[in-house]
Order: sequence, then C-alpha cells, then structure tokens
Amino acid sequence: MEIEPKKRGSPPDLPRLIQDVLAELGYDADAASVAEQVRRLDIGLSVEDEFLVVCAWREKCQLLHKLDQHQVPIASKQKFQVPDLLAKFSTQTSKSPMLIEVKSKNEPRLSFRPDYLERLQNYADLVGMPLLIAWKFHSVWMLFEVRHMKKAAKNFNITLNTAMQENLLGALAGDVAYKIGAGAGMHLRLRKNKLLGIEKSDEGYSEQWAMTIDDVSFTDREGACRTDLDGDVQSLFTTWDLEDKEEHTDSHVHMHFVAGDEGMQFAHTALVRLLNWESPHDNRPHWRGLLRKEQVTANVASFSAALDTAFRQKVVSHVFYFQPHVMPDFLQPQCGL
Repeated sequence: MEIEPKKRGSPPDLPRLIQDVLAELGYDADAASVAEQVRRLDIGLSVEDEFLVVCAWREKCQLLHKLDQHQVPIASKQKFQVPDLLAKFSTQTSKSPMLIEVKSKNEPRLSFRPDYLERLQNYADLVGMPLLIAWKFHSVWMLFEVRHMKKAAKNFNITLNTAMQENLLGALAGDVAYKIGAGAGMHLRLRKNKLLGIEKSDEGYSEQWAMTIDDVSFTDREGACRTDLDGDVQSLFTTWDLEDKEEHTDSHVHMHFVAGDEGMQFAHTALVRLLNWESPHDNRPHWRGLLRKEQVTANVASFSAALDTAFRQKVVSHVFYFQPHVMPDFLQPQCGL
C-alpha cells in the first residue's frame, strides 16, 4: 500500500514573507506576482535555514544568524550588498566573526557577476570581517573563502573541484566523512503466520504472507553477531546504502541489510537521511522548524559521539577529517599563543 506524502503547509512566517515582498514590489502589486515572489523567497530562505541547521548540528558553532538585508539609504545598494549570515565558530583562532553568502546551484561551476561580488566584498571590508561562500551542490555543502573565485572572461567563477579542495566545512564547522565497514549490518527474521494469496506472473509465482518479526540482530564489520550496539550506532545504519538480500524457508523469511565495500558519507548528508528516516512521509525536512529545536535529530543526540562509539564497536571502519589546501588566516595559530 502506498501512502501519499504529507503536503507542506504554509511557511510559519508567511506574514513576514508577504510583507517583505510587498515592500519590494509595491503595495499595488497583483496577487500572482506576490504569490510567485513569496514562493521564491521561501525557497531561498529554506536553503539558508538548511545551512544554519547543518552548522549548528555539528556543535562547533558559537553563533550563527541571518542578517537583515533591508538597507538604507537606497543609494547604498549600488555599493554594498549585505551577505546572508554572520557566523562565529569555536574552531576559529581569530576573534572576529565572519560573513557567509549562501548559494544553491546544481551545475559544477558557481559564478558571480563582478558588480555583485564587489558589493559583497565592500560590505565585508566595511565591517572588517572575512567573506565566505556556502555552496549547496545537490545534497553536498561546501564552504570556502571568496578569494578562491577567479575572474574568467566576464564573471568570477569557482569549479566544484576547487570548492571541494578548499572546503572549510570540516576544519571550521566540524564536518567529517565516514564509512561503515563491509559486513556490518542489520538482520531481520520474519515468521510466516498465514498465507494470504498467490499471484501468477510472467516470472512465476509470488506469495503474500501475514508475518511478524521475531528476531532482530546486528553484525559488525568483522561479521561477528552483536547484541550490544548502542542505539545511536544502530541509527547510523539508516544513513547508509545497505545491500539487501532475502532467504526463504518454509517457516521464515530472513532479510539481511549489509554494508558493501564501496561508499563514503559526509556527516551533513547523513543528517538529511536521519531526518527522512524519522519523518519518512514528508517531502523534505522542515529546516525552519528544526532551527527552533534544541536537538535536531530524535535518535542521535551527538553524531560525533555516535561515530566514536561505532568505531569502537567495529561498525564504522573509517572516519575522515578534511583540511583545505590553503588554510585561512582565521584558522591559523596566533603568534604568542
């Protein structure tokens, strides 16, 4: 039986979105224009909200908030562009917070017009703060210094390859990558209670049974049966693409979900999988609502602690810590310290 995904309701801050759009378009704007602008604004804010949640979840963020971009006088917009966010991380060796402009683009190159980039940099210079760019490419986030964008024929560009090489999400915000070891997995034993029917197809026959689960077990990366895995460690299996296999006997169906040799997962992409597991019938995580929660995920209190425990319990085989090719000044040790 298929269950229809639950439709998303109106944004919780819909009145403010409408007010912002009316101020931009004019109070005599037609309803269709207002509705389209609200939709686009909501999508844009959702990307910012997602990045806020991703950074706050990794426990290295001391402060991160949006910047009000309604600036006066109007003529200032010709010289200054207020970035999306202000951030301060515990990993910084500098005292100053930093500015972050958030973008989402699924093409392997991010491009800024020179005048747009100049206005962002003018604001950063005015307040004396570093300027970073957060780029979401499909499900993967990158965070890099704006200086890595290079002038091409017309615009300033950065390729996906360079953005990944200079990614600060690990060194600054605590993101990591990990691998669940081959052989680690979850195993279910389902007892056949009653045959409900038999269907014939071109490939043969299929049986429909009423069943109950009478055993759940786990294996580690060495293939040993484990009954002592922490709940947080068990939840990590929901973040991985497990290979599935079924075995049938007269009385039972044995289902195996086991990690293979390939694959690597970023912590921030695992967050989305955890949220989808905990609320599987939603279209996408409600990032704005998650910002109001003390604990983002219901099943994993600390992802770092879960990875450490999973490594000790021989479920995770590797944890990768990434450094950028060029270490920025605000992550360099200060003289005399």
